[in-house]
Amino acid sequence: MRIGIEINGVLRDTIGKITQVYQKNLIDTIDEERFEKTYELDVSGNTEEISEIVPFEYKINLPVGSLEISNHFIFQNKEEEYSFLFEDYVMEIFGHAASSEYTTFNDLNDVYINLRDKHDFIVVSDEIGKSKPASLFFLSKFGCQLEKVVFYSNYTINSMWNEIDILLTSNPSLLLEHPSDKLVIKFETEYNKKIESIHTITTMKEFEEKLKEIIPC
Repeated sequence: MRIGIEINGVLRDTIGKITQVYQKNLIDTIDEERFEKTYELDVSGNTEEISEIVPFEYKINLPVGSLEISNHFIFQNKEEEYSFLFEDYVMEIFGHAASSEYTTFNDLNDVYINLRDKHDFIVVSDEIGKSKPASLFFLSKFGCQLEKVVFYSNYTINSMWNEIDILLTSNPSLLLEHPSDKLVIKFETEYNKKIESIHTITTMKEFEEKLKEIIPC
């Protein structure tokens, strides 16, 4: 069997890192350039400050109960959101995020070593532009031993499904909508708790036993 393991939410605490970077760079940082002041010129040529435009209010709507970033992290527009995620802080977010659990990659590598003679294991991830090399750095940093990585987008998602038979994911969209001939295992998170799934795990330590349950040896 070909088994896919998704990066976001399963291997990487992407939402946690977005929260941290957003708080640090858009809420906590005092940027004087955001304050636009207007002045009045009197007859003597002196200027007097008469008003100050309140800067845009960046805020986080907690808890993060979905993967709709714009519902929880407030940006001035879609362009700013894209720049934040995939240009300005792309390596900080996707390369330097923490793993979902302290022992995520130790547990994943154990599953791979124990079952690699029977199954093919593939890392899959929904990535855009520079988040791809950042995600490869993330996998390397944590010593991921899996040999194949497949990146996909909304336009190439079918090619991802063609690569695998079983997918371990936390993504609500993939849990709710997937090809009928594919199996999904839900990795439970805050944003998918309400989604019912036949197969669910809450920690990577449960992954091997779940696979053995689904695919009896």
